Amino acid sequence: MTFINLLIHEKSPYLLQHAHNPVNWRPWGDEAFAAATAEDKPLFLSVGYATCHWCHVMERESFENPETAALLNGTFVCIKVDREERPDIDAVYMAACHLLTGRGGWPLTVLLTPDRKPFFAATYLPPDSRFSQIGVLDLCRQIKSLWLSDRTKILNAAVDVSAQLQKSFTYLRSEVLDVSPVEAAYAELCGRYDAEFGGFETAPKFPSPHRLLFLLQRFERNGDAKALEMAETTLTAMRTGGIWDHVGFGFHRYSTDRQWLLPHFEKMLYDQAMTALAYIQAFRLTQKPLYAETFEEIFAYVLRDMTSEAGAFFTAEDADSEGREGRFYVWSAAEFREVASDKPHWEILLHVVSDGNFHDEASGEPSMSNILHTGEPLAWWSRRLNIPETDLKTQWALLQKKLFEIRDRRTHPLKDDKILTDWNGLMIAALANAAGLLHRMDYEQAAVQAAEFVLTYLADADGNLYHRYRDGQAAVSGLADDYAFMIYGLLALHSATDNSRWLKEAVRLQVILDEKFSDTDHGGYWMTQDIRELPARPKELYDGAMPSANSVSLVNLNTLYFQTGESRWREQAMQLACAFGGTAAAQPAAFTFFLIGLDMLSAGSMNTSGR
Repeated sequence: MTFINLLIHEKSPYLLQHAHNPVNWRPWGDEAFAAATAEDKPLFLSVGYATCHWCHVMERESFENPETAALLNGTFVCIKVDREERPDIDAVYMAACHLLTGRGGWPLTVLLTPDRKPFFAATYLPPDSRFSQIGVLDLCRQIKSLWLSDRTKILNAAVDVSAQLQKSFTYLRSEVLDVSPVEAAYAELCGRYDAEFGGFETAPKFPSPHRLLFLLQRFERNGDAKALEMAETTLTAMRTGGIWDHVGFGFHRYSTDRQWLLPHFEKMLYDQAMTALAYIQAFRLTQKPLYAETFEEIFAYVLRDMTSEAGAFFTAEDADSEGREGRFYVWSAAEFREVASDKPHWEILLHVVSDGNFHDEASGEPSMSNILHTGEPLAWWSRRLNIPETDLKTQWALLQKKLFEIRDRRTHPLKDDKILTDWNGLMIAALANAAGLLHRMDYEQAAVQAAEFVLTYLADADGNLYHRYRDGQAAVSGLADDYAFMIYGLLALHSATDNSRWLKEAVRLQVILDEKFSDTDHGGYWMTQDIRELPARPKELYDGAMPSANSVSLVNLNTLYFQTGESRWREQAMQLACAFGGTAAAQPAAFTFFLIGLDMLSAGSMNTSGR
């Protein structure tokens, strides 16, 4: 049988990365499921994204290997999905992965029946079985045997998982407005707080800016000094750690260690937007220059490297270059000394050592490379080195420029240049907030250009949003996240500019969100309009790397009430808060952006610090 990889016709950079694999990849769609029925095969669904390190590893080990590809092609109809392009597909099958394994992550591997029901799930799989983890080759052999000889076992498993799947998107109501989760979440964050290094985990450690915004709002509302201290310690540790790109600016995805030193090096647009929002709020409340410097440098990075000619924002930059994670960002001691030999104190300040300042994750051996990080603000180093802070800042400006020019000549990581409506909405909000705070017309102009792009090129003739734009094509019907996040950005633009156009556009999009995504039986917003394409209809509340559409909508509805004075928006906010009230009370710290909206609702004031 002749096999053809069909991804070459796609627009997604992630799918195009796999377009020349010997695996017979198909994009998600009716054709793939019809082929599975016609060929009497189960489906191998692989979900990832262009800047995912372990997705690259699995591709190199398995999908580029002719032997493995032949087994995959002979056993399955194979589908590739970009989770950023289709977060709805990812949400449903990631829920299946959690049900089957108790964990999740990417690359996501799910086996489906031809009617789209999942019966096996995993994350990264090695090519060969090792320890207790099955490999791709053995998985193919076992599933092929079961499919041919004992298919009932597979079909029964698929029915069982699918029966449980919708429950993953079911939430507990509260019949009256319950604000107790706000206090409970704060107590939980206090208990999890790392007083030495900031943050709320041991390792890995994520920025989680919505937690910091929650704490900053608490300080603004109640004058809670502990809330401010936790937020400030975390913000300072992130800014001085290796998770921050000291040479080119912007935040890497997360830190693999407790100290914020060794990151996974990919850079995501939503991380830049959300962390900028936290630093903007911290600066507004404290006026500390470090916070303004940080969000201004985030914007310098985004406007330099992540902005299209038309003014919209790209999605991400990869962790890998030249086949190695972080290669673009790290420095040998010799490389660094060539640039900074006349100022040896910078080796101390930036923690540059001959054996490297971190160890290889897999082998534990010295890396021989250095992640530049200060560990403390320059004011602290000024006292330690007995060098005036102004002199240090001047020296650093010159050194940073030289390091940047040298690094710029290296092989750059892949840039995922698709444009996503929801992520653009977040960045519009961040730029607009900074513009209003600092009276920066360049930030306002950048936010306006991006908003104009989305409303022009990512909307149909009736004003309904699309999710993704790339290479001249808008595609994928808008999801609840696209509407909620764009409304969030437009309301921030209205606050910054006092231009009623942006408020009118926000109201128009809110009406569409209410009409097409509302769960009229249980409250809240479904993620999708289409209820036929997936074995469950996703509805999300968890505030993970990004807040959920329902959490953002609660903030939006409060802000619409504050900006228009119309009571219908407050009534909708009350209904939305009650729709998830029981779940928020059961796991409060999982929903801190939702709690920002709940706190705004309980205050009934003009406090919009959640934005």
